[in-house]
Amino acid sequence: MLKSINPYTQETILTFEEETTSNIEKKIKKAHKAYLDWRFINFERRKSLILEWAEVLEKNKNLYAKAMTLEMGKPISQAIAEIDKCIWLCSFYAEQAAGFLTPQEIETEAYSSFIRYEPLGVILGVMPWNYPFWQVFRLAVPAILAGNTVLLKHASNVMQSAENIANSFTEAGFPEGVFQNLIIKSDKVEAIIRNPNVKAVSLTGSKPAGSAVASVAAQEIKKSVLELGGSNALVVFEDAEIDKAIDICIQARFQNTGQSCIAVKRLLLHERIYDIFLEKLLTKVYELKVGDPLDEDTYISVMAKEELAEELENQLKKGVEEGAKVILGGKRKAAFFEPSIVINVTPENTLFNEETFGPLLAVTSFKTDMEAIDLVNSSEYGLGVSIFTQDAERAKAMIPQFDDGAVFINAMVKSDPRLPFGGTKSSGYGRELSAQGIREFVNIKTVYVNQYE
Repeated sequence: MLKSINPYTQETILTFEEETTSNIEKKIKKAHKAYLDWRFINFERRKSLILEWAEVLEKNKNLYAKAMTLEMGKPISQAIAEIDKCIWLCSFYAEQAAGFLTPQEIETEAYSSFIRYEPLGVILGVMPWNYPFWQVFRLAVPAILAGNTVLLKHASNVMQSAENIANSFTEAGFPEGVFQNLIIKSDKVEAIIRNPNVKAVSLTGSKPAGSAVASVAAQEIKKSVLELGGSNALVVFEDAEIDKAIDICIQARFQNTGQSCIAVKRLLLHERIYDIFLEKLLTKVYELKVGDPLDEDTYISVMAKEELAEELENQLKKGVEEGAKVILGGKRKAAFFEPSIVINVTPENTLFNEETFGPLLAVTSFKTDMEAIDLVNSSEYGLGVSIFTQDAERAKAMIPQFDDGAVFINAMVKSDPRLPFGGTKSSGYGRELSAQGIREFVNIKTVYVNQYE
């Protein structure tokens, strides 16, 4: 039995009966059968259905957003914004996918040689709870437009959102079997990956989950894409526009109650602006509206589950024991964790080395550019880094020195349909979004034609 529990009230909203092995097998066969037809469907038809999907999202936006808020505590205004971003994603790929998938002529000694992008088949998506719609759509939309079919294994605590996505797909008029939701727990994933009709898997989640899924996929010689954790650094140099950097830092750390792989977890401040930056930051974080996630003015609310808040609390206790100091927040009540700022965080500290998945910001000072670069790269993760400086040449020189998958200058790290998204090291491999994302789950086929007289 799967349960959706409101983290704000601790009440059980809905329960879901887990699917049997027999029913899972039927859905896999249905997905494969649908693929055999879907891969040859005219692209304009696929495009029109994706645009219809966007219209369904727009029509049901408030309904879907409220369900998201009730299931995992996302403030309602941010939940609505997440649906809007999915609508944008549909529109972007509807207009751009044909170009991304157009065969490419390559000049060789042959009469004709070119590259084709063809679908693989059934793709399994193992998705997390923190962005219940966005994470699913950024896999499903390009994969389906490319001619694949998709099976969704969503996080157990957001199964209503998973069902809403599946229902929206049906309402948009897609053929049966092109997208299906599996009401299952994680212990069923391995067998699905090993099923011969499943050709690839994409996982967004933790490092242990990614390692487990990647191991099974590797044994089966199947493609996998992993979007895992992050411990992004936000670096503020002495010449930065401090007020703008503070506003961006707050959004980058505290939106979605800090529960994001690309959230800034480590704030690195140049020693010359350390005190003034912290003083202004404390004031603004203290003023953030905390409360009921259904209140449109709420910016920070409860974490998705009480055990997640407990885990963050334990990390903080350990960090303090190792010498860190709490200067704001630091207390927990059930699933609520206060917006917190912690200083004296050294590179050896737990709060520097582990991913803190919640509203806690660890602060470290530095003296030189090289020290800042070393601090950024010392993490086991490599998802993204933000740097704030008014010196364009300085920023340009630093870009190749960072290990991360993304470098944002005077801006927060974020996902954008127009740009590839993904990390290095323990943050995973492969890319989502843009042309690179849609080409992850295709057969890049070489065609070489000789003409005989």
